[in-house]
Amino acid sequence: MSNFAFGTYRVSDLNPQHIEALKEAIEAGITMIDTSSNYMDGGAERAIALAFREFDDKKKKSIEIVSKFGYIQGSTRQRHDNEPFEEVVNFSDSCYHSISKSFLKDQLTHSLSRLEVEKIDCYLIHNPEYYLLDAINRDVDEDERLDEMFRRIYEAFVGLEQEVKNGRISSYGISSNSFSKAQHEKDFLPYEDLSVLASNAAEEVGNENDSFTTVELPINLLERKGLKCAAWAKKNGLRVLANRPLNAQHEELMFRLAEYDESSEYYHHLNELLEVCDNDMLRSVYNLVEQLDANKHKFGWIGDYEAFLYAEIIPHMKKTLDTVDEKNKETMFNFIDIFLQEYRKMVAYECSKTTKLQIKEFLKGCDASMQECALRFLMKKNDIDYILVGMRKPSYVHQIMALKD
Repeated sequence: MSNFAFGTYRVSDLNPQHIEALKEAIEAGITMIDTSSNYMDGGAERAIALAFREFDDKKKKSIEIVSKFGYIQGSTRQRHDNEPFEEVVNFSDSCYHSISKSFLKDQLTHSLSRLEVEKIDCYLIHNPEYYLLDAINRDVDEDERLDEMFRRIYEAFVGLEQEVKNGRISSYGISSNSFSKAQHEKDFLPYEDLSVLASNAAEEVGNENDSFTTVELPINLLERKGLKCAAWAKKNGLRVLANRPLNAQHEELMFRLAEYDESSEYYHHLNELLEVCDNDMLRSVYNLVEQLDANKHKFGWIGDYEAFLYAEIIPHMKKTLDTVDEKNKETMFNFIDIFLQEYRKMVAYECSKTTKLQIKEFLKGCDASMQECALRFLMKKNDIDYILVGMRKPSYVHQIMALKD
């Protein structure tokens, strides 16, 4: 049966609840924490360090930390703008990426500092397929782009073997969304020769054996193509970490495989906000809130709403509130903030109802909640060693660990 690991994708050192959840998980028996240099611009790694300060060395040594490198975002992007890193893929305005040896060395140094450790247990190349995606966009020939992809991975493996030799990491691997693609898809990342690359890299560095131990990829109730990669990995002595267990892509749509309760406070705060905005100055906010209420059931999944929130809702409300005096602006902000919190709960509730109907065929034979069905599906897979679950609240930790028990 698979074990659960603590995923820190949206964990921040600025949120005390996240720190408490990490501590609860460690005390409850979690033995692996998965993170990355780019999660919350390093905040996830700093949060782990803060949680670890509460435990003695014996307990800390029982927890394996898995971190990653590859993304150039946030403060790292600012550094790149001033002094460019090597072999950078400019995939989009918001996504720069590199797996060069020099970038690996730089990112590992920063991760060790943020985590307050001298060695990271396992260090992963994070989604190297961004080179493939960029090459596809540039119409690079398939053989040529794959040759270059494997050259870059090999050079990264050499760098990782050197870091093993230097004692800064214990092992390494690759985390790739493209491991879960069908073999005929253009951005599929072939994995069957990776062990050979690792062996050659170890030989070049002078290590007796390679330290390539781990693959991480999306596998969930709806996305099962990655099970083929998982089976290959186990046959080759590698361990498998399954990520995105509750966020699934299926037929070009995203689904959140979890059920949420309807907000009992929503309509109170909706009417309260509408009453406050029922005047000429705030008419645009009034109209927006009415539209939001009427369309709360139309979001495909909660991620669609969150994208809409930051792209449309917040800028619109900010523009209107800029015309209000400071005293009333603060009051209005409080009304809007409470409403949006409850509105998100309603969107999640509506999305979960729709999702349950859309994926009912996948849920046959399981009478539990969607999230329990989805996690139990993975727990039964012998080729999966760890299921990475985001547990940003102590209550989430207790729910997940109860499944293990």
